[in-house]
Amino acid sequence: MLQTGDLILDKAKFSDWEGMYRNVWSSPESARYMQWRVTTSESDARIRIQKTIAFQKSHDAWLVYERATGEPVGFAGLEKAGPDSYQEMGICLGPRYVGRGFGGQILDCLIAYCRAQGAKEFLYSAREENMASHRLAESRGFKRVSSAPGSDLRDGHPYRLICYRLRLDHPEEGESGDV
Repeated sequence: MLQTGDLILDKAKFSDWEGMYRNVWSSPESARYMQWRVTTSESDARIRIQKTIAFQKSHDAWLVYERATGEPVGFAGLEKAGPDSYQEMGICLGPRYVGRGFGGQILDCLIAYCRAQGAKEFLYSAREENMASHRLAESRGFKRVSSAPGSDLRDGHPYRLICYRLRLDHPEEGESGDV
């Protein structure tokens, strides 16, 4: 379990299906910049939470809970990108939880987790049109290092993925090179 001032990042449990369905998975706005499809029924949400639980058993991935209510409000994940680096696998919040500083708390928490694992760099990416994610990365000292074309797996829509790097070992030395 990981914690911030307002949030708890923890592994999913089956009873979270309803909150995730209501707060995140049923929202086209939440899925807009992600690679997953909106969940359209409670029965599909129950199946999805079972898949989420299974995935989280072997991955650095968590549901995000609002500390004050215990309500699941999003998810976040990481994966190893190399021997000394991690990359985020997505940070997602339900629309009612955006604009409250939660994204920054989640990213700070993930950065601290990576530092504790001995990582020397943290990689972050966002679709070019996702301005909130770019502002978040830049506010935490990430530097843009590359961009690449992508295609949405749901509908084939092309996009540009902007990649960022944060040095964790010697951030004062600045950035250089490509990812």
